[in-house]
Amino acid sequence: MAMVRLETVHREYPLGTTVVHAVSGVSLAIDTGEFVSIVGPSGCGKTTILNMIGCIDTPTRGAVRFDGTDTRSLSDSAAADLRLKHIGFVFQSFNLVPVLTVRENVELPMMLAHGRPAERRRVSDHLIDAVGLSEFASHKPGELSGGQRQRVAIARALVNGPRLVIADEPTANLDSETGEAVLDVMRRLNREENVTFVFSTHDPDILQYASRIVRLRDGRVEKDNRAPAPETDGALQ
Repeated sequence: MAMVRLETVHREYPLGTTVVHAVSGVSLAIDTGEFVSIVGPSGCGKTTILNMIGCIDTPTRGAVRFDGTDTRSLSDSAAADLRLKHIGFVFQSFNLVPVLTVRENVELPMMLAHGRPAERRRVSDHLIDAVGLSEFASHKPGELSGGQRQRVAIARALVNGPRLVIADEPTANLDSETGEAVLDVMRRLNREENVTFVFSTHDPDILQYASRIVRLRDGRVEKDNRAPAPETDGALQ
């Protein structure tokens, strides 16, 4: 059984006297361990689909299932619990807390999940090291480069041991070299930790990292291709 399954999903938004069809009849299954890129031009429905997969939004029609459960049937508290324990998020704007250190930012989801301080420290230090930022653990976000801040966001997304990480345009605010380094980190963690990644992009240069590419156009799946991604060592600067 797929971890996530979209079944003829539609998402519509009222806009004055008209209705915007953001997603129109999308069916998609995502298995554990995949590294999926959802691509397409602006306005094609990428973010809407990620929000529905991540239980931030629900479909107008159709179903989004996580481990077979229709997410529309979840209460607000149950959906929040699912997001906290099983889904990590990486945003293009980083969304780090500026007054907290790198370690404190990474630990924050564990603190919300009532993790014990010693365990928070152990897990956060492991992940900070995994993304190559051990020497910056006591720094605050304003003292880091854009690429370093995005790596902090990746570590934070992984701290509660999620099965799925959703990344919405994670390289959009980065230069090409830094963006490639960030994708290297994500791909390596996908292989080593068996975390499922689903990320959106409109940049064709980073598609080499995906093991599967889902192309959207006008709210519909235009093409769904599976292809082995090349092995990358992901040397981090």
